[in-house]
Amino acid sequence: MNYKGHFASKTDIGRVRVTNEDQATVLTNYHGDVFMVVCDGMGGQNKGDYASKMALDYLVEAFQNKRRTPMVLSRAWLRRAIKEANLAIFNEAERSEAYRSMGTTLVCVLIQGNKMAIANVGDSRAYAYDERGLTRLTRDQTYVDYLYRSGQIKQKEMESSPDRHVLMNALGIYPSASFDLEVKPYGGETILLCSDGLYNNVSEPEIRAILSTDERPDQKVSSFIAEANSNGGSDNMAIAIWETDRHD
Repeated sequence: MNYKGHFASKTDIGRVRVTNEDQATVLTNYHGDVFMVVCDGMGGQNKGDYASKMALDYLVEAFQNKRRTPMVLSRAWLRRAIKEANLAIFNEAERSEAYRSMGTTLVCVLIQGNKMAIANVGDSRAYAYDERGLTRLTRDQTYVDYLYRSGQIKQKEMESSPDRHVLMNALGIYPSASFDLEVKPYGGETILLCSDGLYNNVSEPEIRAILSTDERPDQKVSSFIAEANSNGGSDNMAIAIWETDRHD
């Protein structure tokens, strides 16, 4: 079955940054597929903005041209699209000194019937929410996450670590892409994608509280942005939400 639903996406500059390097979108097609993308650019000046926009535009075009396929082939399609987007960003950075060393995080979710493919590069996140609570679907590819998983620091030390913003991976930095990609069952959960500008300023209990309200997806996005900015707005933020009309 394909789920029917509503969605919203938005970015915000926050209260500290002078440019907005984040991108977000949600798309559907006539097959009933849902495709969500969030990117957080890096590289300073306008490099990060350019890298994140390249990634989003490339994946949007790929989705718009996507054929109807079973999930096993859609997973291969997504893997190929991310690799091609990575190479396009890398080649552009190599050609132009102005864009040297640019890159972007990427988190995207393809919902197809009762399955979803989740891909992640960097530290933007995907969450699922239903009556059981909030579940993080991705793992941050950061140095502090590596330190924690290798037993060098404890979980409570992660938030105060000076290395918590150091990425171990990003799209466009190397000619070949490295990313997490897995397929999970989908049963009508609300899906939230966000950049670190949201979750660094809004706690997971606060995220869960906003997702649990009866607001429309666009209202929830606005509530997230308002809460993040009231808590300091220390970074750009990108947010994408998909909600089904009913939860089975």
